[in-house]
Amino acid sequence: MFKKKQYYKKKAMPYFMLLPLLAVIAVFMLYPIFNTFWLSMQDHVLTNMQDMGFNGGANFIRLMEDETFWKAAVNSVFWTVVNVILQLFFGLLVALLLNQKFKGRGVFRALIFTPWAVGGILVALIWSFMFNESVGVIGDLLMKLGIVDGKISWFSSGTSAMWAMIIANTWRGVPFFAISILSALQTIPTEVYESADVDGASAMYKFFKITLPLIKDTLLLTTLLRTIWTLNIVDIIYGMTKGGPNFSTLTIPVYIMMTFNDSLDAGYASAMAVIVMIVLVVFSAIYLKIGKYGEEEYY
Repeated sequence: MFKKKQYYKKKAMPYFMLLPLLAVIAVFMLYPIFNTFWLSMQDHVLTNMQDMGFNGGANFIRLMEDETFWKAAVNSVFWTVVNVILQLFFGLLVALLLNQKFKGRGVFRALIFTPWAVGGILVALIWSFMFNESVGVIGDLLMKLGIVDGKISWFSSGTSAMWAMIIANTWRGVPFFAISILSALQTIPTEVYESADVDGASAMYKFFKITLPLIKDTLLLTTLLRTIWTLNIVDIIYGMTKGGPNFSTLTIPVYIMMTFNDSLDAGYASAMAVIVMIVLVVFSAIYLKIGKYGEEEYY
């Protein structure tokens, strides 16, 4: 009986030690999630306190009929997909270059990783100045190279404004991919490449048949994380365009913030947040399943 009691006590101890952490998670993560779901089914406009109350799915019906929301949804998909593709491509390229041995490699690594430490609002300010029609260095450089004839008003057109934001966010996001992929590359045993060299394998063969399969999980996870983070970016977008001109750069997270700030409609803002959360959870599950995350592949 005593041994059995000791056994169960030993089994329960790890879970008991986790209780403080679980309490923190419950307070700072689970409560906000449940509260958001609850608010999404409420009339909760802070300027109209007397009419607050449960409204069922009225906020979601309103959302489906909201043209601005759907425009923001299309912008969100474009913004996220293009950003992640560009950041993955350049991040992989930078990681492969920094994985080579050359003089001053440590200095180059430090310089490459610097943008990741810059805050989103500061990124917005820096790149807004660089894209400024009057004094921006980018427009001036394009004119000196003969690519354009005159000054460009980057933020007066939805297309050019969107690409200006994408360039700014790509500059900031590439180091995240580079750091993660470089770490994965350095775990690959050199013996694998040496064996491939003995067999006469080409550089392309080694990249696609050795390197990519061995860093697949890192690529899947970093791409998923960056997809979630990029979709939820507010600071860079709001700092550069505030969603304009004419909502052409408006994304759902920015629309959520503007809805709450302008009309104090916590119920409708929460409904949009719930939709984004559900989409991301479903997307993440499907993405990891299709990508076979955690499953070894042999070539």
